[in-house]
Amino acid sequence: MEYNYIKALHLIFVVTWFAGLFYIVRLFVYHIEANSKPSPEKEILIKQYKLMSYRLWYIITWPSAVLASIFAYWMLFFTPTGNAWLTQPWMHVKLTFVFLLYLYHLKCHQIFKQLQRDEVKHTTGFMRLWNEGATLILFAVVFLVILKNAINWIFGVLGIIAFSVLLMLGYKFYKKIREKNNS
Repeated sequence: MEYNYIKALHLIFVVTWFAGLFYIVRLFVYHIEANSKPSPEKEILIKQYKLMSYRLWYIITWPSAVLASIFAYWMLFFTPTGNAWLTQPWMHVKLTFVFLLYLYHLKCHQIFKQLQRDEVKHTTGFMRLWNEGATLILFAVVFLVILKNAINWIFGVLGIIAFSVLLMLGYKFYKKIREKNNS
């Protein structure tokens, strides 16, 4: 019974962690776009995006990452089921993706700090593409956990990559139409 409560808490904080990661990158896009606005709109928007990013990052995203990690550690090392899973190949692959998620999170933190200091080092195009990183990790981890297979998750990830490519092509097509209409 205790295991199910820990698993539920872990899942809740994984969901809020991903929600924070998805939204923070969206705020990065808006923040970068605000730099090309005329004054005083630029200063007003940047101030607002900094505040929104700060609150999201430190009140939701970081605490969710820490709590998801604590409950995962608890499940893996202090429950009989978790100990058994550590011997499974799919779990090793999942933990590799979790490591990549931590790296993704830390890179987002670096970008967050840069934007808080008014250092814009990335384009909105890069940020839109960067946002897909968390999506790919999420798909891989969910397929691994549900299928409990170290190989079959690849089909799910390939599907989301194909879907992402279609979305990017659609975005580029829409952007060309929008630019043509503005001319």
